[in-house]
Amino acid sequence: MPIWSEAVRKAIQRHIARTGSPVFTRKAFIASQLGTIEAETRTSGLTPTQTLGRELQQLRDGGLIEFLERGTYRWLGAMPQQEVVTPVNGVFQLAPHPESGELPELCYRFQERWLQSATRMTDQWIVYQASGPAPGGDYHAAARVERIDSDPDRDGAFLARIARGTYLEFGRPVPFELDGAIVERGLMTIDGRLDDDRAVQPVRTLSRADLDRILEFGLVKEEALLPRTDASEEMTLAPRVAEDVTPWQGPIDRTTMLVNRTVRDRQFRKRVLEAYGSRCALTGMKLLNGGGRAETEAAHIMSVDAGGPDAVDNGIALSGTIHWMFDRGLISLSDAGDILLSRKINDLESVERLIFPDRKARLPKAAAHRPHPRYLNWHRSSCFHG
Repeated sequence: MPIWSEAVRKAIQRHIARTGSPVFTRKAFIASQLGTIEAETRTSGLTPTQTLGRELQQLRDGGLIEFLERGTYRWLGAMPQQEVVTPVNGVFQLAPHPESGELPELCYRFQERWLQSATRMTDQWIVYQASGPAPGGDYHAAARVERIDSDPDRDGAFLARIARGTYLEFGRPVPFELDGAIVERGLMTIDGRLDDDRAVQPVRTLSRADLDRILEFGLVKEEALLPRTDASEEMTLAPRVAEDVTPWQGPIDRTTMLVNRTVRDRQFRKRVLEAYGSRCALTGMKLLNGGGRAETEAAHIMSVDAGGPDAVDNGIALSGTIHWMFDRGLISLSDAGDILLSRKINDLESVERLIFPDRKARLPKAAAHRPHPRYLNWHRSSCFHG
């Protein structure tokens, strides 16, 4: 059984091999290696971080590491061969009620025990799954991880930063199980049972085949924008699962759909119109064309060009005229849903006849579907002509 001094020395070599730099911080080292050191020595004791601190001091006294500044060291021995990190796709589980201020389209917080897996997801696509007391939440969105940072607000926590403009909510949520089959096949054991422990991990790797399968079910086609009942939606999915015997043979990269503006607009439109019942939030109008397709439009509150995500809380259902005025800063909303009219409107009386008399937007009942204050504030400060 390795003693602490040997385990810490080997852990430093592992850490700098992974980062490719002889300089390391105490915080990052503890986050990535302390659990392994404890497992190797089986002598964590009551104060493992203090024990580690003493070992670092001994390595410094022995000339193997150099103290640079508070919490920062340099390894003075030979550099080990840099570890090759294989990139992977992944799953991030989201709690039903995220902490106040947290937006999954910006970042995802996780604990240090998942750092190694999350690091492999840098510059890769991940999907979001709703978490709960038991496995089985829906997959509902995708995004690309830009980088992993230490959480400045919490010791031992990290943030997966989401690349600007990549977050996309699926046109329809993907159930954990369809037609008796688990969608994420990587959660199945060799004997065909669900690996319950892995299924509830908040951060876990995802095979490309499973990612493609989730995208195939979650990204709606044009015809899915027509009004459907929940039952008809399910019926379009189940046969496709039943037919999924040898899925996606050949080099098909479905992540290319995640950067296609037409595909993204299609998902965004469906989610927003469903949240608003296809009615304009400011006028109440619900117009359908001859084919039954809603003429109401899905407007981004924070524009795509400014990095606004394709998420329902950055969207609002508007009629064509109101959408035009909204994009040009002639109309906006307060955080409480009050309709704000610009002084630059040249026909104020006609506009007032269009909108609700009480100047209150009709917003979704579900709090998660209502415009987020962050995006409303952007529209008022960067777009609206008050």
